[in-house]
Amino acid sequence: MDEKKFALLIDADNISAKYIKIIIDELGKYGTITYKRLYGDLSRTNNRSWKNALLSHSINPVQQYNYTTGKNSTDSAMIIDAMDILYSGKVDGFCLASSDSDFTRLAMRLREAGMTVIGMGESKTPEPFRVSCERFFFLDLLWDDSLNETEAEAEVESKEEDAITPLPALESMIAKIIMNNGIDGTTMDIGELGSRLTKSDPAFDIRNYGYNKFSKFLDQFPSIKLVNRDNSVSAILQETNISLRAIENEVITILSDAEGHQMNTGQLNQNLCKIYPTFEVQNYGYNRFSKMLTEFSSVKVTSLGRVVTLTDPNAIARAGKGEKKTEAKKQDTKKQETGKKKTAPDNSSKTVHKKHN
Repeated sequence: MDEKKFALLIDADNISAKYIKIIIDELGKYGTITYKRLYGDLSRTNNRSWKNALLSHSINPVQQYNYTTGKNSTDSAMIIDAMDILYSGKVDGFCLASSDSDFTRLAMRLREAGMTVIGMGESKTPEPFRVSCERFFFLDLLWDDSLNETEAEAEVESKEEDAITPLPALESMIAKIIMNNGIDGTTMDIGELGSRLTKSDPAFDIRNYGYNKFSKFLDQFPSIKLVNRDNSVSAILQETNISLRAIENEVITILSDAEGHQMNTGQLNQNLCKIYPTFEVQNYGYNRFSKMLTEFSSVKVTSLGRVVTLTDPNAIARAGKGEKKTEAKKQDTKKQETGKKKTAPDNSSKTVHKKHN
């Protein structure tokens, strides 16, 4: 069955550029985005942050000047384009990214035409617009686990410098694709997996990593197991054995090396994913990373959930002792095994002497 095709229309005057990755990722779960348009007066200072987002996500900007004070031409342009796209018959749904209730009637009209309408905006979005959409996502809540605006811009710049996505980031991306779209969140045909991976990262090419077969490329990841079934190959996501205690210890270690023993929650999440590529808070029964962190007694999360601080000065020592105990146990086990090996020849030699006597 073909995927649904969506038109993404963004109101730049009411949506910050920092949300763009969340918008693309969330809408990508529902289908293929064929139209990507941004509406607003991009000459305004508060809209200039959209420049990098437009380039990195292939979004078509539609410049709209405010011809008269108090009148917003952005809304009109967005509504006119939405109706043009509707009558073209080339899409199955729309995503309206705005916190403005002026798009309520548009959402209702699109749904009357049989379109799937997904809304995205901040928590301040008026209820009439929210309920007029088939689904609505609060971007400021979803952004809780992502990078702040400065780090997001730095990430875009680093991606431009490093065109090839690092393997740990790819492993994490593959794991998320299987969890969100696979059978029972664990299994997916590698053909479909490759297609979705290319959609998430258009520049992805296995030849950049020295492979000519996708199956061979996947085989290098410890979190992925390949199984041949009915002349097809499926990728199975291995179950994680990472305990919450291990996660907390890793958080303590990361924060102990950070300046002021504190860090942005999005950056901390990224560091954890580098260590554990398949780490997902949903696997532990949480919806947000910041919520998981509040369960750790050794750290404190700000009320907005954007910064986490190491508060227990003894936590570092305890984490270190735990590692030392583990290492000590390994050393004791090795000594015991070595002792047993040495003892065995001595006993046999004693038995031989007794026989001679």
